[in-house]
Amino acid sequence: MLLEAVYHRPKMNWAYAYDDYTLHLRLRAKKGDMTEVHAWVGDKYAWDQTEELVPMKLVLSDKRFDYWECEVQPPFRRLKYGFLLQNGHESVWMTENDFHDERPGKPDRLFDFPFINPVDVFRTPAWVRDAVFYQIFPERFANGDPNNDPEDVQPWGGKPEADNYFGGDLQGVIDHLDHLSELGITAIYFTPVFAAATNHKYDTEDYRKIDPHFGDGEKLKELVQLCHDRGIRVLLDAVFNHAGRTFAPFVDVLEKGEQSKYKNWFHIHEFPLTDKDGRPNYDTFSFEPHMPKLNTENPEVKEYLLGTAEYWIREIGIDGWRLDIANEVDHHFWREFRSRVKAINPDAYILGEIWHEASPWLQGDQFDAVMNYPFTDAVLDFVARGTLNASELANAIQMQLSRYPRQASEVLFNLLDSHDTPRLLTLCEGSKDKMKLAAVIQFTYSGTPCIYYGDEYGLDGGADPDCRKCMPWEPEQQDQELFAFYKTLIALRKAHPALRTGSIHFKETGGEGTLLAYERRLNRDRVLVLINKADQAQAFQLPKRTGRSLEAGKCSAPPSAAACWRTLFASGSVQLQEENGQEMVRLPAFGFAVLGPAKED
Repeated sequence: MLLEAVYHRPKMNWAYAYDDYTLHLRLRAKKGDMTEVHAWVGDKYAWDQTEELVPMKLVLSDKRFDYWECEVQPPFRRLKYGFLLQNGHESVWMTENDFHDERPGKPDRLFDFPFINPVDVFRTPAWVRDAVFYQIFPERFANGDPNNDPEDVQPWGGKPEADNYFGGDLQGVIDHLDHLSELGITAIYFTPVFAAATNHKYDTEDYRKIDPHFGDGEKLKELVQLCHDRGIRVLLDAVFNHAGRTFAPFVDVLEKGEQSKYKNWFHIHEFPLTDKDGRPNYDTFSFEPHMPKLNTENPEVKEYLLGTAEYWIREIGIDGWRLDIANEVDHHFWREFRSRVKAINPDAYILGEIWHEASPWLQGDQFDAVMNYPFTDAVLDFVARGTLNASELANAIQMQLSRYPRQASEVLFNLLDSHDTPRLLTLCEGSKDKMKLAAVIQFTYSGTPCIYYGDEYGLDGGADPDCRKCMPWEPEQQDQELFAFYKTLIALRKAHPALRTGSIHFKETGGEGTLLAYERRLNRDRVLVLINKADQAQAFQLPKRTGRSLEAGKCSAPPSAAACWRTLFASGSVQLQEENGQEMVRLPAFGFAVLGPAKED
C-alpha cells in the first residue's frame, strides 16, 4: 500500500457539506491500490454511541489515482472521522496526522468537521442542473429592427470582420424565440448588451444602458419576460475586469490626467497616459489600450459595479451573470458580489469565465460554476484533434470531476465552442459525424450543456472574427438534419435524470483507444453511452445482465442484447446482437449509441 499517495484534507473538495444535513468525504489513493475504503465516523461528544464504519465507493479514477467517496449524515451535524484503508491483505487506519497498523484507541486525533452551519453550505441553483443553454452573440443573431442599425450596416450573411456590423438586435431574438423553444432550449447566455464602441461590446461605455443598436431597457425587459413565459432563463455578460476607452470615468482621466477625480478607478502607473510599443502605462485587459482595467479595490468602483449587478436583476429580472475575465478580478470583490446578488435572487446563476482549474472560485463564497474549458479541450482532443485516446479522455474528465464539490460539478458550463474559439464544425474539419460525437458526449455528461448559436444549423467559422458569422435564417442555408439531431439529443437529456446528475462510470473497451464507453447512473435510471471515433465499424461487449438490469429494474427475457437493452438514440446502422454467447453492440464508423435497460415485462 503506497501511503505516500493517500491524500485527504478536511476542506474544499475533500470534505464539504452537500446540503444542511449531508457531508461528502473524499479520499485519494494510488490507482488500483485499495480494495476497500471505509470512513470511520462518529460524534466527538458521543463517540462510543455513534461510532461506525461507512463504506466508501470508488467513484473516479484518473491516470494515477483512485478517488473514494461516501455520504454521511451526522445526527448532530458535526463529525469526527478517519479512514480504514484495505487492499485485501493489509489494513491501515488513517488519522489527521498519521497512519496506524492498529485501530487507534482514542478519537481525539481524527479529522474534524466542526459543524454544518447552513449559511456556509455551498448552494447552487437547482434549475441549472436541468438547463440547456444557448449562447447568443446579439449583433449576429437576427436583425429585427432596421431602425436601430449602425451606420454602414452590411448585408446579412456577409463576411464578419473585427469592426463591421450586420444589425443584430434584441428584437431579432424576440422574433426567433419559437426557434429556441422548438429546439428545447431552457436558458440563454447573451454576450454583452450594454453600450459600447465595438460590435462585441466587451469594451463597456455605460453599464446602466443597453446599446442603442440593440434596443433599450424596455426592449430587454420585454425579451426577458417573453423568455420567462416560455420557461427560458436569461444570463447576461458582465465585464467588470475592465471598461472601454469611451467609459466616462476613463474619458475624464484622459482629459484631466492626474487632476481627474476618477484616476483611482484604474491602475495607472504614471501620467500622462501613453501607449508605447504596445505597452500602455496603465493596466489593461491583455495589452489592449482601449480596455483599461478597473480598480475593484476602490470603494467607489466596487459600489458602482455591484450596484450595476443588482440593478439589472431588480429592474429586468435576469436570472444570473456570466463574468468576463473573472480570474483577474480580486476575490474580495467576488465574495461581496455573490452576497449582494444572492440577497436579491438566491436562484441567480453566477458563472465565471475561467479557462483553467478553478478551485479557488468554487468554494461556495464566489461563483456557482465556471465555463468548463478543460472539458472542452479534452473532448476536442479526443474527437477532433486526435491527441487523446479514449482512456486518456476518461482520465482527463475524471481528474476534472475530482477537483470540485459535487454541487459545482453538477452546474459547470459545458461548451464545445464560443465567440472566443473556432466553431465546432470547423474544429472537426467539416465532419458532421465528428461534430455529433462531441455533442453526444457534451449532452450525456455532468454539468450544463450550451449550444453556440448556429451550430444546430451547421454554421462553420474559424477563429475570431470568423466564428461570429450571421445566423443563417434562409431555409436553404440550414442543415435540418443537424437541427433534428440536436433536438433529439436535448429531449434525451431531459428524459433521463441520470444524464444530468447521475454518477459516471467509464468502461474498459480495449483496442486502440478509439472506442469510448461510459455509464450514467441515478437510482433506477441507467444510460450507457458508446462513442466510436474510428473510421471503421467496431463492436462493444455490453455489460451482462443475466435476467437483471444494471443494478436496477429487471429483464425477465433470456439474456440477449436485443431483449435486455434498448436503443435510446443512435447513429446509422447500430446493431444489438449476440456473438458467441456475448451481448454486443456494433457501431458504424464515427458512430454512437445511447442505450438504456429494456423495460420490464
